[in-house]
Amino acid sequence: MVVIPPEVIVSGCVLGAGVAVLVRELWPAPPDLGNALHRLSGMPKRRTEQTGSKYDDRLVAMVRHIPGFRVPHRELDLVGETVAQFVRTKALLALLGLLLPAMLSAVLTAAGIGIAFYVPLFLSLAVAAGMWFIPDFALRDQAKSARIEFQHAAAAYLDLVALGRAGDAGPAEALERAAAVGDGWAFARIQDALARARVGSADPWDGLRDLAKDLDLPELADVADIIEMAGTEGAAVYGTLRARSQSLRVELLANEHEKANADSERLTVPGTMLVVIMGILLGFPAISRMFSV
Repeated sequence: MVVIPPEVIVSGCVLGAGVAVLVRELWPAPPDLGNALHRLSGMPKRRTEQTGSKYDDRLVAMVRHIPGFRVPHRELDLVGETVAQFVRTKALLALLGLLLPAMLSAVLTAAGIGIAFYVPLFLSLAVAAGMWFIPDFALRDQAKSARIEFQHAAAAYLDLVALGRAGDAGPAEALERAAAVGDGWAFARIQDALARARVGSADPWDGLRDLAKDLDLPELADVADIIEMAGTEGAAVYGTLRARSQSLRVELLANEHEKANADSERLTVPGTMLVVIMGILLGFPAISRMFSV
């Protein structure tokens, strides 16, 4: 009679539960009508505060009690991800980190290789802790790329607003027309901010300033400040808008050059190592013959 080790049974149960949770998360969910109606109402609401089912709410409430856990609202707002999605990804990766050493231990045990029980236990905790922080690093990189993309969109938005002002459009009208021209996600966020300001009977530059504060985008706040001067003081801001757009493009180009130089410097290390290895391989036969004589 073949006796199945308890480690294999426990690992199979945990693996089955993980697969079930993964299938449930990948299954298409019905649209959230509450969030859609709230967005149409024009009331401001942080995108990161929009959660899904009651299970997501419970998961977020549980994770908030973990010591040292911080919700990166600004980065999540920038990439358009909710807290529930972020926490769900972290939990699934941590669960996967717990399962991988247990599965490896079960395979080794089934193959007749004995391992102390505390080895996979500590290994599972270490891997789970490491994979728990993977979404944080990924979110940081995504937010950095999204912020750079938004800066390029802000430069184009500055030019469009300047052209609108040159065509004798009012400050608010220039902002609305310029935002309606673009079709990217950055222009969509600007359109949402202007729509919320319009519904809330606020000035459009106040809506842009709130969006810049939420996403940490000083370039958008500059647009709001310049247009506010035109709306309150009647100042001619065409030259100011074009100058700010040009300076922003120069800044972005300098950052691209700096990034390219850093990438080139990092490539010198692998190239140097390849040359050293090549020299060792070519010179080893001659050196070995010299010492063998």
